[in-house]
Amino acid sequence: MSSILAMADTKQVDEGTDAKQTARAERRAARLAKEINAFAKAHGGAEAHVAYIGEGGARIVLVGEDGHWGDLVAPTYAIAGKAVQKAGITVHEAFDGEFAGKVKTGPYEWTRMAGIQLGGKRTV
Repeated sequence: MSSILAMADTKQVDEGTDAKQTARAERRAARLAKEINAFAKAHGGAEAHVAYIGEGGARIVLVGEDGHWGDLVAPTYAIAGKAVQKAGITVHEAFDGEFAGKVKTGPYEWTRMAGIQLGGKRTV
């Protein structure tokens, strides 16, 4: 009889832990959605692409209607998906074609890309 009670107690602990993890994930998704909405508001709207980045979670790449872009990192792909869903923005399966063409890059981005490729900062 005592082993049945011990199993019931273990199940209650597991369920409590799961509920806490679920609540934490919901709060994180809500915070990310708030940041996504702030970006969208500042840039006339936004669209996104969610990419799995391994143990680091998932990257949410945002592209504003004005061509500005930014990104956020979520601890898991599921939380990233829930965040963009809560924000209510369009999510693209791939970062290519027409969606990628909306990104506007300036001198800063080109300098950073050249610096990475050439091994250092660009000198003018």
